[in-house]
Amino acid sequence: MSQTGAVALGALAGATVFLGLPVARMRGLPKGMQGFLNAFATGILVFLLWDILTHAGGPVEVALEQRNRGPFFAMVAIFAVGIAVGLLGLVYFNRSLFSHLRHATGAPNPRSLSLAIATGLGLHNLSEGLAIGESAHVGAIAFTGVLAVGFALHNITEGFGIAAPMTTESKPASWRFLALAGLIGGGPTFIGTWIGYLAGSSYFSVAFLAVAAGALLYVLNELFNLGRRLSSPPTFAWGLLLGFLTAYGTDLILTLGSA
Repeated sequence: MSQTGAVALGALAGATVFLGLPVARMRGLPKGMQGFLNAFATGILVFLLWDILTHAGGPVEVALEQRNRGPFFAMVAIFAVGIAVGLLGLVYFNRSLFSHLRHATGAPNPRSLSLAIATGLGLHNLSEGLAIGESAHVGAIAFTGVLAVGFALHNITEGFGIAAPMTTESKPASWRFLALAGLIGGGPTFIGTWIGYLAGSSYFSVAFLAVAAGALLYVLNELFNLGRRLSSPPTFAWGLLLGFLTAYGTDLILTLGSA
């Protein structure tokens, strides 16, 4: 497959993030429904964190099993630094830029939270793009197509995860803001495909996944804080469960297609 074709597939896979974003413009929802939607988004991100850590740890475990000390210690260092950069980077970035927007209760501003979610998912989608680009580069055309379709389905749920915090705002999110959030969340799939086609590397993959995991750790802490304000424990638990199972189901479709 040509580089142009591979990058086009990557762009298509990333663009489906936009399909879930219009949820951010929903208004007049009862507080209980707002809490459920945010819990549902939290469940999606909990699954993605688990999925990211699983994939990031894979190359590290392989290096350990093969007794390759150099690659093993290098990947462990990359993994640790990536987690730190993703987590602490968002902590200090949001503290410096958005601290004045936090509510009196200490809850995060929905707009800054949506952008933080988009950032974490964008880093995750960068690694997805790497997988598409690498498979296209080695000529696995059918597998490349399956990956692109699977990631496209998965990214619809990610778009919803970005949008859900915005349903608590008094005014609907502007289309301009949603376009920015979509580009941050989905655009890296296109970039990752281009990089993966030119220079695939397990070190790149571990680095991007680790940073994404660190970013999602920050985001989940904020979403759990928001969930305690909006939801009763049963409502939050049901939303969390259904969000997790929805994300897991789309991942199973990807796994089944690539088998």
